[in-house]
Amino acid sequence: MSRSRSRRGGRRGAHGAGHEDGERWLLTYADMITLLMALFMVLFSISSVNISKYKTLQKALHAAFSGDILPGGKAIAQPGSTANSSHAPSAADVQSIVPLTSHSADQSTPASHATASASQAQQEQSNFEHLKHQLDAYAARHGFAKDVNTTVQPRGLVIRVLTDRLLFPSGSATLIPQAQPLLGEIASLVNIDRTHPVAVEGNTDDVPIHGGAFPSNWELSTARASMVVRFLIAKGVFPRRLSASGYADLRPISSNASSLGRARNRRVEIVLQRLYGSSSATQSSAGASESTSSGPEGP
Repeated sequence: MSRSRSRRGGRRGAHGAGHEDGERWLLTYADMITLLMALFMVLFSISSVNISKYKTLQKALHAAFSGDILPGGKAIAQPGSTANSSHAPSAADVQSIVPLTSHSADQSTPASHATASASQAQQEQSNFEHLKHQLDAYAARHGFAKDVNTTVQPRGLVIRVLTDRLLFPSGSATLIPQAQPLLGEIASLVNIDRTHPVAVEGNTDDVPIHGGAFPSNWELSTARASMVVRFLIAKGVFPRRLSASGYADLRPISSNASSLGRARNRRVEIVLQRLYGSSSATQSSAGASESTSSGPEGP
């Protein structure tokens, strides 16, 4: 009796174990369904992209992988030296990474240089106008308005001084005492910025020189310009800024047919030269009248 019972129990246990093994596929099926659901959820989340957050991420990645962080990034476009390098394409289209940050000052664009140059030229023009007004006021106070003329020209601030009454005797390159106050004022104005070059130019009329210390108007005009340069140096103008040149009678501003025209041609011009171009410069008139000095004398 006990043996029959044990046999029935054994059959029942074997049948139960087989039933459990047959339903084990349900666990695998449930796992697969769960994974598919997770996959579809991921796909759905990817399809609904937040554009603003995506652009923010894009900018952050560009900023992180550009500039000083990865210098020489173009090297990645070159084929490597691995065993598969022979199969690499001859030309790879690799998009360069453009940094979002601005370049440093030494890599500024031509537009920024043009803007800075225009600003400097405008400031220079304003400074020239200010110096012109100061010198005009000085000449008016001391009665030099007829013999001192200032203009702002494309080449710079031009201070024109007639020589007969203010600078030199006829045919001489020695400064008269009346020249020192005027040239001293000019030297103080020239020294305000201490940067612009200063060109001193001597000019004469067309009357030839006969005898005396100078064989021709060339030597006389150059000696007069050099004498003014020496005076400016003595008043503290830096020598490297100065230059002297003589043009004899080749640059007349009036006709040499009259004594009045010849007197206006006998002059020294002190030019405070521009540093920042001349395209935007405007030539202004100083309104000085013609000199009344006259006479049959030469330069």
